[in-house]
Amino acid sequence: MRERPAAPAKPAAAARAGLARGPGFGEARALFLTYLRDERASSARTVEAYGRDLGQLGAFLAERLGGGEVAVADVDLYLLRSWLASLARARGASTVARKVAALRSFYRFLERRGLASTNPAAELETPKVRRPLPTFLSVEEAHEVVETPGLASAAGVRDRALLELLYGSGLRVSELAGLDLGDVDAGRGLVRVRGKGDKERLVPAGPPALAALAAWLGRRGELVRPGRPTPALFVGPRGRRLGVRRVQELVRRYGALGAGRPDLHPHALRHTCATHLLEGGADLRAIQEILGHSSLSTTQRYTHVSVDALLRVYDQAHPLARRPVDP
Repeated sequence: MRERPAAPAKPAAAARAGLARGPGFGEARALFLTYLRDERASSARTVEAYGRDLGQLGAFLAERLGGGEVAVADVDLYLLRSWLASLARARGASTVARKVAALRSFYRFLERRGLASTNPAAELETPKVRRPLPTFLSVEEAHEVVETPGLASAAGVRDRALLELLYGSGLRVSELAGLDLGDVDAGRGLVRVRGKGDKERLVPAGPPALAALAAWLGRRGELVRPGRPTPALFVGPRGRRLGVRRVQELVRRYGALGAGRPDLHPHALRHTCATHLLEGGADLRAIQEILGHSSLSTTQRYTHVSVDALLRVYDQAHPLARRPVDP
């Protein structure tokens, strides 16, 4: 009796058929994180967050598929949606949105490297996130905060200079902490900044910031230990580079002393810089370049100009606002 030919393997069985199905999920995750760190020069925080997100997904997949090594080819849109749905019950929309972004970046990497033949993450929907308006200070409050440090000590002169840069040039706190002496071009009024992805840009520094920097450079030697030079622009009492956390502490301190805002953080000064530039008539594209935003949509968050500013523009521009009203 002639034997019947074997039935073709079902897709689900073929998806678990071994090496032919491509790399394991854990291996692909490790390759992706190495790519982010070494090729994309992503921040340590981004690499850590994406690694944590994909690690959580890997644990979910192992449990859902019965344990053992899960191949990338085993993962489909249904599984990704199931994982996100399980998170949505306990996590906020912003957290789920970030995980969707991590999945999309992960699968784009796999496709470009030929490690995945399909991209199930492309069909995922990002939950709508209501982004709060950026926190910012009024012009008077900003001046009060910036002018709070006393100038009798070298540390006070330093603090005035770093506050002037945070507010005047809209730097991120990590960008400010990473500045070296050679990054300040006082003659041209520019500061060379290394932003996200290690991208460099030139940022204008206004006369108050340049004057504060000149004063700080005249006192900086008081904090640098003899025989232990450092290229860092801002240093602490031991002569070492001032870290991000220390800058955050200083901003909170001067926020409380100068404007009664103990919750003030460096990013609020960056928001304040952008808001005041916009209210002063700066173009969104120019603000985008100054802040180092990769997308104009990020800069558009600052279009929440004050009602007074909107009324001034309306009164100056609209013909109906200038026409006298009949009694």
